[in-house]
Amino acid sequence: MDEYDLVIIGGGLVGGSLACALAETGLRLCVVEAVPAHSDAQPSYDERVIALSWGSRRIFEGIGLWPPIEADAEPIRHVHVSDRGRFGFTRLDHREEGVEALGYVAPARLLGRAIQGALAGVEVLCPARMLGFRIQPDRVDMEVTLAGDSKQIQTRLLVAADGGDSMIRKRLGLAARERHYGHDALITTVTPERPRAGVAFERFTDTGPLALLPMTQGRYSVVWTAREDETVGLLDLTDEDFLARLQDRFGYRMGRLGRLGRRLAYPLRLVLAREPVRERLVLVGNAAHTLHPVAGQGFNLGLRDVAALAEVLAQVAREGGDAGSEKVLDAYRRLRGRDHAMVAAATDALARMFVNPWFPVRLARDLGMLGLDLTPPLRHFVARRFMGIGGSLPRLARGLPLGGGHD
Repeated sequence: MDEYDLVIIGGGLVGGSLACALAETGLRLCVVEAVPAHSDAQPSYDERVIALSWGSRRIFEGIGLWPPIEADAEPIRHVHVSDRGRFGFTRLDHREEGVEALGYVAPARLLGRAIQGALAGVEVLCPARMLGFRIQPDRVDMEVTLAGDSKQIQTRLLVAADGGDSMIRKRLGLAARERHYGHDALITTVTPERPRAGVAFERFTDTGPLALLPMTQGRYSVVWTAREDETVGLLDLTDEDFLARLQDRFGYRMGRLGRLGRRLAYPLRLVLAREPVRERLVLVGNAAHTLHPVAGQGFNLGLRDVAALAEVLAQVAREGGDAGSEKVLDAYRRLRGRDHAMVAAATDALARMFVNPWFPVRLARDLGMLGLDLTPPLRHFVARRFMGIGGSLPRLARGLPLGGGHD
Protein backbone atom coordinates (compact mmCIF):
# COMPACT_ATOMS: atom_id res chain seq x y z
CA MET A 1 0.00 0.00 0.00
CA ASP A 2 1.36 3.43 -0.95
CA GLU A 3 1.68 5.89 1.92
CA TYR A 4 1.81 9.70 1.62
CA ASP A 5 2.09 12.78 3.79
CA LEU A 6 -0.74 14.38 1.88
CA VAL A 7 -3.09 13.48 -0.95
CA ILE A 8 -4.80 16.26 -2.93
CA ILE A 9 -8.14 15.35 -4.47
CA GLY A 10 -8.47 17.59 -7.52
CA GLY A 11 -5.58 18.65 -9.72
CA GLY A 12 -7.20 21.81 -11.10
CA LEU A 13 -5.88 25.33 -10.69
CA VAL A 14 -6.02 25.37 -6.87
CA GLY A 15 -5.07 21.75 -6.18
CA GLY A 16 -2.38 21.86 -8.86
CA SER A 17 -0.93 25.10 -7.47
CA LEU A 18 -0.68 23.55 -4.01
CA ALA A 19 1.11 20.52 -5.43
CA CYS A 20 3.56 22.80 -7.27
CA ALA A 21 4.21 24.81 -4.12
CA LEU A 22 5.06 21.67 -2.13
CA ALA A 23 6.92 19.77 -4.87
CA GLU A 24 10.38 20.59 -3.51
CA THR A 25 9.66 20.24 0.21
CA GLY A 26 10.40 16.53 0.44
CA LEU A 27 6.87 15.66 1.52
CA ARG A 28 5.41 12.48 0.04
CA LEU A 29 2.72 13.97 -2.15
CA CYS A 30 0.06 12.58 -4.49
CA VAL A 31 -2.57 14.29 -6.66
CA VAL A 32 -5.75 12.43 -7.67
CA GLU A 33 -7.35 14.00 -10.74
CA ALA A 34 -10.28 12.69 -12.78
CA VAL A 35 -9.79 14.66 -16.00
CA PRO A 36 -6.66 14.31 -18.18
CA ALA A 37 -4.90 17.60 -18.87
CA HIS A 38 -5.28 19.05 -22.36
CA SER A 39 -2.95 21.76 -23.62
CA ASP A 40 -4.44 23.51 -26.64
CA ALA A 41 -1.68 24.93 -28.78
CA GLN A 42 -3.84 27.70 -30.23
CA PRO A 43 -5.93 29.96 -27.97
CA SER A 44 -9.54 30.50 -29.01
CA TYR A 45 -11.06 33.97 -29.25
CA ASP A 46 -13.47 33.38 -26.39
CA GLU A 47 -11.30 31.31 -24.07
CA ARG A 48 -12.11 31.34 -20.34
CA VAL A 49 -10.06 33.80 -18.34
CA ILE A 50 -9.21 34.21 -14.66
CA ALA A 51 -8.91 37.55 -12.85
CA LEU A 52 -5.70 37.44 -10.80
CA SER A 53 -5.07 39.94 -8.02
CA TRP A 54 -1.63 41.47 -7.44
CA GLY A 55 -1.36 39.19 -4.41
CA SER A 56 -1.98 36.14 -6.61
CA ARG A 57 0.83 37.24 -8.91
CA ARG A 58 3.13 37.29 -5.87
CA ILE A 59 2.03 33.79 -4.87
CA PHE A 60 2.75 32.51 -8.37
CA GLU A 61 6.13 34.25 -8.19
CA GLY A 62 6.90 32.50 -4.90
CA ILE A 63 5.94 29.13 -6.37
CA GLY A 64 7.97 29.87 -9.51
CA LEU A 65 4.98 29.79 -11.88
CA TRP A 66 4.78 33.44 -12.89
CA PRO A 67 7.39 33.52 -15.73
CA PRO A 68 5.39 31.21 -18.08
CA ILE A 69 2.19 33.13 -17.27
CA GLU A 70 3.37 36.73 -17.49
CA ALA A 71 3.65 37.17 -21.28
CA ASP A 72 -0.07 36.48 -21.88
CA ALA A 73 -1.44 38.03 -18.69
CA GLU A 74 -3.07 41.39 -19.43
CA PRO A 75 -2.43 43.88 -16.59
CA ILE A 76 -5.29 45.73 -14.91
CA ARG A 77 -3.85 49.13 -14.04
CA HIS A 78 -7.07 51.05 -13.51
CA VAL A 79 -10.54 50.01 -12.34
CA HIS A 80 -13.64 52.11 -12.96
CA VAL A 81 -16.67 51.21 -10.81
CA SER A 82 -20.03 52.89 -11.33
CA ASP A 83 -23.77 52.58 -10.70
CA ARG A 84 -25.51 52.45 -14.08
CA GLY A 85 -27.64 55.54 -14.75
CA ARG A 86 -26.79 57.13 -11.40
CA PHE A 87 -24.10 59.41 -9.96
CA GLY A 88 -22.05 56.97 -7.87
CA PHE A 89 -18.59 55.95 -9.07
CA THR A 90 -15.15 55.01 -7.75
CA ARG A 91 -11.76 54.77 -9.46
CA LEU A 92 -8.75 52.70 -8.46
CA ASP A 93 -5.26 53.33 -9.88
CA HIS A 94 -2.16 51.14 -9.62
CA ARG A 95 0.08 54.20 -9.14
CA GLU A 96 -1.64 55.06 -5.87
CA GLU A 97 -0.79 51.59 -4.59
CA GLY A 98 2.81 51.68 -5.82
CA VAL A 99 2.47 48.49 -7.88
CA GLU A 100 2.90 47.60 -11.53
CA ALA A 101 -0.75 46.51 -11.77
CA LEU A 102 -3.76 46.05 -9.52
CA GLY A 103 -4.21 42.62 -11.04
CA TYR A 104 -4.13 40.64 -14.27
CA VAL A 105 -6.46 38.80 -16.64
CA ALA A 106 -4.97 35.48 -17.73
CA PRO A 107 -6.35 32.58 -19.79
CA ALA A 108 -7.26 29.60 -17.61
CA ARG A 109 -5.60 27.43 -20.26
CA LEU A 110 -2.32 29.26 -19.71
CA LEU A 111 -2.47 28.82 -15.94
CA GLY A 112 -3.24 25.14 -16.36
CA ARG A 113 -0.34 24.65 -18.75
CA ALA A 114 2.11 26.36 -16.37
CA ILE A 115 0.91 24.22 -13.47
CA GLN A 116 1.08 20.98 -15.47
CA GLY A 117 4.62 21.81 -16.54
CA ALA A 118 5.71 22.21 -12.92
CA LEU A 119 4.12 18.93 -11.79
CA ALA A 120 6.66 16.77 -13.59
CA GLY A 121 8.21 15.56 -10.32
CA VAL A 122 4.91 15.01 -8.49
CA GLU A 123 3.01 11.72 -8.48
CA VAL A 124 -0.29 12.33 -10.25
CA LEU A 125 -2.94 9.60 -10.52
CA CYS A 126 -4.95 10.49 -13.63
CA PRO A 127 -7.54 9.73 -14.78
CA ALA A 128 -8.48 8.57 -11.30
CA ARG A 129 -11.38 8.95 -8.87
CA MET A 130 -11.66 8.46 -5.16
CA LEU A 131 -14.15 5.70 -4.40
CA GLY A 132 -14.14 6.03 -0.64
CA PHE A 133 -12.15 7.05 2.40
CA ARG A 134 -12.07 6.45 6.14
CA ILE A 135 -10.57 8.92 8.57
CA GLN A 136 -8.53 7.24 11.31
CA PRO A 137 -6.85 8.92 14.31
CA ASP A 138 -3.40 8.76 12.67
CA ARG A 139 -4.18 8.57 8.94
CA VAL A 140 -6.79 8.51 6.17
CA ASP A 141 -7.36 5.20 4.37
CA MET A 142 -8.48 5.69 0.78
CA GLU A 143 -9.58 3.66 -2.21
CA VAL A 144 -9.12 5.14 -5.67
CA THR A 145 -9.80 3.79 -9.12
CA LEU A 146 -7.05 4.28 -11.69
CA ALA A 147 -7.62 3.22 -15.29
CA GLY A 148 -10.35 0.87 -14.08
CA ASP A 149 -8.26 -0.77 -11.35
CA SER A 150 -8.83 -0.29 -7.61
CA LYS A 151 -5.92 1.02 -5.57
CA GLN A 152 -5.55 1.35 -1.78
CA ILE A 153 -3.53 4.28 -0.42
CA GLN A 154 -2.95 5.99 2.94
CA THR A 155 -2.22 9.60 3.78
CA ARG A 156 -1.56 11.69 6.87
CA LEU A 157 -3.59 14.60 5.44
CA LEU A 158 -6.39 14.65 2.90
CA VAL A 159 -6.81 17.93 0.97
CA ALA A 160 -10.12 18.43 -0.81
CA ALA A 161 -9.68 20.66 -3.86
CA ASP A 162 -12.60 19.07 -5.67
CA GLY A 163 -14.70 22.16 -6.44
CA GLY A 164 -17.91 23.81 -5.32
CA ASP A 165 -19.86 20.54 -5.36
CA SER A 166 -17.13 18.84 -3.34
CA MET A 167 -17.87 15.14 -2.98
CA ILE A 168 -15.69 15.00 0.13
CA ARG A 169 -17.55 17.86 1.84
CA LYS A 170 -20.90 16.27 1.03
CA ARG A 171 -19.88 12.74 1.97
CA LEU A 172 -18.80 13.91 5.42
CA GLY A 173 -21.95 15.97 5.79
CA LEU A 174 -19.98 19.12 6.56
CA ALA A 175 -22.31 22.05 7.14
CA ALA A 176 -22.08 25.03 4.80
CA ARG A 177 -23.74 28.40 4.56
CA GLU A 178 -25.51 28.50 1.20
CA ARG A 179 -27.33 31.24 -0.69
CA HIS A 180 -28.74 31.01 -4.21
CA TYR A 181 -28.85 34.51 -5.70
CA GLY A 182 -31.48 33.83 -8.35
CA HIS A 183 -29.06 35.16 -10.95
CA ASP A 184 -26.81 33.66 -13.60
CA ALA A 185 -23.46 34.89 -14.88
CA LEU A 186 -23.31 35.18 -18.68
CA ILE A 187 -19.76 34.91 -19.95
CA THR A 188 -18.60 36.01 -23.39
CA THR A 189 -15.92 38.01 -25.20
CA VAL A 190 -16.17 41.24 -27.19
CA THR A 191 -13.82 43.57 -29.02
CA PRO A 192 -14.68 47.25 -28.48
CA GLU A 193 -14.17 49.93 -31.11
CA ARG A 194 -11.85 51.88 -28.78
CA PRO A 195 -10.33 49.43 -26.27
CA ARG A 196 -8.63 51.00 -23.25
CA ALA A 197 -5.56 48.98 -22.42
CA GLY A 198 -5.23 48.14 -18.75
CA VAL A 199 -8.68 49.45 -17.73
CA ALA A 200 -11.30 47.18 -16.14
CA PHE A 201 -14.93 48.25 -15.73
CA GLU A 202 -17.55 47.17 -13.23
CA ARG A 203 -21.04 48.54 -13.75
CA PHE A 204 -23.68 47.85 -11.12
CA THR A 205 -27.09 47.43 -12.75
CA ASP A 206 -30.58 46.53 -11.58
CA THR A 207 -29.86 42.84 -12.30
CA GLY A 208 -26.38 42.81 -10.74
CA PRO A 209 -22.82 43.68 -11.73
CA LEU A 210 -21.59 43.84 -15.32
CA ALA A 211 -17.81 43.48 -15.59
CA LEU A 212 -15.62 44.03 -18.65
CA LEU A 213 -12.06 42.82 -18.12
CA PRO A 214 -9.22 43.66 -20.52
CA MET A 215 -7.60 40.84 -22.44
CA THR A 216 -4.78 40.74 -24.94
CA GLN A 217 -5.28 41.97 -28.54
CA GLY A 218 -7.90 44.55 -27.53
CA ARG A 219 -10.45 41.96 -26.41
CA TYR A 220 -12.60 42.20 -23.29
CA SER A 221 -14.02 39.37 -21.22
CA VAL A 222 -17.64 40.05 -20.25
CA VAL A 223 -19.28 38.83 -17.03
CA TRP A 224 -22.93 39.90 -17.17
CA THR A 225 -25.15 39.12 -14.17
CA ALA A 226 -28.74 38.47 -15.27
CA ARG A 227 -31.85 37.25 -13.51
CA GLU A 228 -32.16 33.50 -13.98
CA ASP A 229 -35.55 33.86 -15.70
CA GLU A 230 -33.89 36.10 -18.33
CA THR A 231 -30.93 33.86 -19.10
CA VAL A 232 -32.45 31.62 -21.78
CA GLY A 233 -33.81 34.62 -23.63
CA LEU A 234 -30.42 36.35 -23.64
CA LEU A 235 -28.66 33.22 -24.82
CA ASP A 236 -31.18 32.79 -27.64
CA LEU A 237 -30.73 36.33 -29.01
CA THR A 238 -28.90 36.81 -32.27
CA ASP A 239 -25.36 38.16 -31.92
CA GLU A 240 -26.52 41.57 -33.13
CA ASP A 241 -29.39 41.77 -30.65
CA PHE A 242 -27.23 40.53 -27.77
CA LEU A 243 -24.58 43.15 -28.54
CA ALA A 244 -27.28 45.82 -28.65
CA ARG A 245 -28.55 44.77 -25.21
CA LEU A 246 -25.01 44.68 -23.84
CA GLN A 247 -24.25 48.09 -25.36
CA ASP A 248 -27.32 49.53 -23.66
CA ARG A 249 -26.18 48.10 -20.34
CA PHE A 250 -22.57 49.24 -20.60
CA GLY A 251 -22.73 52.44 -22.64
CA TYR A 252 -20.28 53.85 -25.19
CA ARG A 253 -17.21 54.53 -23.06
CA MET A 254 -15.19 52.31 -25.43
CA GLY A 255 -17.26 52.98 -28.55
CA ARG A 256 -19.25 50.23 -30.19
CA LEU A 257 -18.87 46.66 -28.99
CA GLY A 258 -18.32 44.04 -31.67
CA ARG A 259 -17.12 40.52 -32.53
CA LEU A 260 -19.14 38.63 -29.96
CA GLY A 261 -17.70 35.34 -28.73
CA ARG A 262 -19.43 32.19 -27.58
CA ARG A 263 -21.95 32.74 -24.76
CA LEU A 264 -22.02 30.58 -21.64
CA ALA A 265 -24.03 30.85 -18.42
CA TYR A 266 -23.74 29.41 -14.93
CA PRO A 267 -25.85 29.92 -11.77
CA LEU A 268 -24.53 32.17 -9.01
CA ARG A 269 -24.45 31.07 -5.41
CA LEU A 270 -22.59 31.43 -2.16
CA VAL A 271 -21.24 28.32 -0.44
CA LEU A 272 -19.12 28.81 2.67
CA ALA A 273 -18.09 25.69 4.57
CA ARG A 274 -18.57 26.11 8.31
CA GLU A 275 -15.86 23.50 8.91
CA PRO A 276 -13.14 23.90 6.28
CA VAL A 277 -10.86 21.95 8.63
CA ARG A 278 -11.75 18.57 10.14
CA GLU A 279 -9.64 15.82 11.64
CA ARG A 280 -6.95 15.00 9.02
CA LEU A 281 -8.86 16.97 6.38
CA VAL A 282 -8.64 20.44 4.82
CA LEU A 283 -11.00 21.96 2.25
CA VAL A 284 -9.42 24.51 -0.11
CA GLY A 285 -10.59 26.65 -2.99
CA ASN A 286 -14.20 26.28 -4.15
CA ALA A 287 -14.63 23.20 -1.94
CA ALA A 288 -14.39 25.58 1.03
CA HIS A 289 -15.90 28.73 -0.49
CA THR A 290 -17.79 29.38 -3.72
CA LEU A 291 -18.42 33.12 -4.13
CA HIS A 292 -20.39 35.54 -6.27
CA PRO A 293 -18.01 36.79 -9.02
CA VAL A 294 -18.42 40.46 -8.02
CA ALA A 295 -14.90 41.94 -7.54
CA GLY A 296 -13.35 38.72 -8.92
CA GLN A 297 -12.31 37.24 -5.58
CA GLY A 298 -13.05 33.51 -5.96
CA PHE A 299 -9.84 32.06 -7.39
CA ASN A 300 -7.70 34.59 -5.54
CA LEU A 301 -9.16 33.50 -2.20
CA GLY A 302 -8.38 29.89 -3.12
CA LEU A 303 -4.82 30.76 -4.04
CA ARG A 304 -4.39 32.38 -0.62
CA ASP A 305 -5.50 29.02 0.84
CA VAL A 306 -2.63 27.48 -1.11
CA ALA A 307 -0.10 29.99 0.24
CA ALA A 308 -1.15 29.46 3.85
CA LEU A 309 -1.38 25.66 3.75
CA ALA A 310 1.91 25.37 1.87
CA GLU A 311 3.66 27.45 4.52
CA VAL A 312 2.32 25.31 7.37
CA LEU A 313 3.23 22.07 5.58
CA ALA A 314 6.69 23.30 4.60
CA GLN A 315 7.38 23.80 8.29
CA VAL A 316 6.24 20.20 8.89
CA ALA A 317 8.66 19.03 6.21
CA ARG A 318 11.57 20.87 7.85
CA GLU A 319 10.76 19.50 11.29
CA GLY A 320 9.79 15.98 10.20
CA GLY A 321 6.34 16.22 11.78
CA ASP A 322 2.89 14.82 11.00
CA ALA A 323 1.23 16.70 8.11
CA GLY A 324 -2.25 15.93 9.43
CA SER A 325 -1.68 16.64 13.11
CA GLU A 326 -4.02 18.83 15.15
CA LYS A 327 -1.21 21.38 15.52
CA VAL A 328 -0.91 21.75 11.74
CA LEU A 329 -4.67 22.01 11.21
CA ASP A 330 -5.05 24.59 13.99
CA ALA A 331 -2.27 26.70 12.46
CA TYR A 332 -3.97 26.65 9.06
CA ARG A 333 -7.37 27.45 10.60
CA ARG A 334 -5.94 30.52 12.33
CA LEU A 335 -4.36 31.74 9.10
CA ARG A 336 -7.46 31.41 6.93
CA GLY A 337 -10.63 31.72 9.00
CA ARG A 338 -10.84 35.51 9.08
CA ASP A 339 -10.05 35.95 5.36
CA HIS A 340 -12.74 33.44 4.36
CA ALA A 341 -15.37 35.15 6.49
CA MET A 342 -14.48 38.71 5.45
CA VAL A 343 -14.32 38.09 1.70
CA ALA A 344 -17.50 36.00 1.67
CA ALA A 345 -19.34 38.68 3.66
CA ALA A 346 -18.04 41.49 1.42
CA THR A 347 -18.93 39.83 -1.88
CA ASP A 348 -22.33 38.71 -0.58
CA ALA A 349 -23.14 42.22 0.64
CA LEU A 350 -22.10 43.79 -2.68
CA ALA A 351 -24.08 41.25 -4.69
CA ARG A 352 -27.27 41.93 -2.73
CA MET A 353 -26.91 45.64 -2.06
CA PHE A 354 -26.52 46.64 -5.70
CA VAL A 355 -29.71 44.92 -6.85
CA ASN A 356 -31.81 46.43 -4.05
CA PRO A 357 -34.22 48.92 -5.70
CA TRP A 358 -35.18 50.71 -2.47
CA PHE A 359 -34.34 54.40 -2.89
CA PRO A 360 -32.54 54.90 0.47
CA VAL A 361 -30.27 51.93 -0.33
CA ARG A 362 -29.56 53.26 -3.84
CA LEU A 363 -28.74 56.69 -2.44
CA ALA A 364 -26.51 55.24 0.28
CA ARG A 365 -24.52 53.10 -2.14
CA ASP A 366 -23.96 56.01 -4.55
CA LEU A 367 -22.82 58.27 -1.72
CA GLY A 368 -20.64 55.45 -0.45
CA MET A 369 -18.91 55.08 -3.82
CA LEU A 370 -18.34 58.82 -4.09
CA GLY A 371 -17.04 58.91 -0.54
CA LEU A 372 -14.62 56.10 -1.37
CA ASP A 373 -13.45 57.93 -4.49
CA LEU A 374 -12.83 61.13 -2.49
CA THR A 375 -11.09 59.50 0.51
CA PRO A 376 -7.61 58.22 -0.43
CA PRO A 377 -6.88 56.39 2.86
CA LEU A 378 -10.15 54.44 2.66
CA ARG A 379 -9.64 53.77 -1.05
CA HIS A 380 -6.12 52.51 -0.29
CA PHE A 381 -7.47 50.14 2.39
CA VAL A 382 -10.15 48.74 0.07
CA ALA A 383 -7.70 48.38 -2.83
CA ARG A 384 -5.17 46.47 -0.74
CA ARG A 385 -7.84 44.09 0.54
CA PHE A 386 -9.11 43.28 -2.94
CA MET A 387 -5.51 43.01 -4.18
CA GLY A 388 -4.95 40.28 -1.57
CA ILE A 389 -2.11 42.06 0.23
CA GLY A 390 -3.80 43.23 3.42
CA GLY A 391 -2.92 41.92 6.89
CA SER A 392 -0.31 39.35 7.86
CA LEU A 393 0.87 37.37 4.82
CA PRO A 394 2.60 33.99 4.44
CA ARG A 395 5.86 33.79 2.52
CA LEU A 396 4.36 32.91 -0.85
CA ALA A 397 1.92 35.82 -0.63
CA ARG A 398 4.95 38.10 -0.25
CA GLY A 399 6.52 36.64 -3.39
CA LEU A 400 9.05 34.63 -1.36
CA PRO A 401 9.85 30.94 -1.82
CA LEU A 402 8.92 28.48 0.91
CA GLY A 403 12.52 27.52 1.63
CA GLY A 404 14.64 28.87 4.46
CA GLY A 405 16.54 32.13 4.50
CA HIS A 406 15.76 35.59 5.77
CA ASP A 407 12.71 37.63 4.74
